Amino acid sequence: MVEQVKMSTGPKAGPLPGDLTPDEKMAQIIRVNQAGEYGAQRIYEGQLAVLGKTADGPVLSEMLAQEQKHLAQFNRLVAERGVRPTALEPIWHAAGFALGAATALMGREAAMACTVAVEDVISEHYAEQAASLDDSEAELKATIESFRRDELHHRDVSLQHGAEQALAYPALTGAIKAGTRLAIWLSKRI
Repeated sequence: MVEQVKMSTGPKAGPLPGDLTPDEKMAQIIRVNQAGEYGAQRIYEGQLAVLGKTADGPVLSEMLAQEQKHLAQFNRLVAERGVRPTALEPIWHAAGFALGAATALMGREAAMACTVAVEDVISEHYAEQAASLDDSEAELKATIESFRRDELHHRDVSLQHGAEQALAYPALTGAIKAGTRLAIWLSKRI
């Protein structure tokens, strides 16, 4: 005979040890997004250092301009809300540029594949954040949703510019996605 277990329908349990307060959660969201937009800017700068004088230069410059707009918004939020930026910014400065330049040196398709991988992860990240925000953060939620649409546009443009033709596309994008997820995890905490 199978015994049925009755679930408690009592009041919701309170926060658990290690749970973030609402203010800590907002600081984490702003910190990681500011770090991510900074890293994205550096990736495009690295790609432009290699491909800036090619036919792909204007496309990359347009995406960089949008990332700079995103970064300016999160820089403003960092200042307004007194959020500590990630301590890893010097690493993202070098790593972002190196990733952009290295993929561009592998060819235009690899540079576009890099963008696809990064923007896929960022769009998922932004979707999760937006879903976690309530009406008290309606403006931040709208900003995140708007920036997510821009990131998805960057991904789509990169696909149109041959990203999937990059040598070892699945391995390349898989490695970049894993690195992007690690950078998000670290920037939330450090």
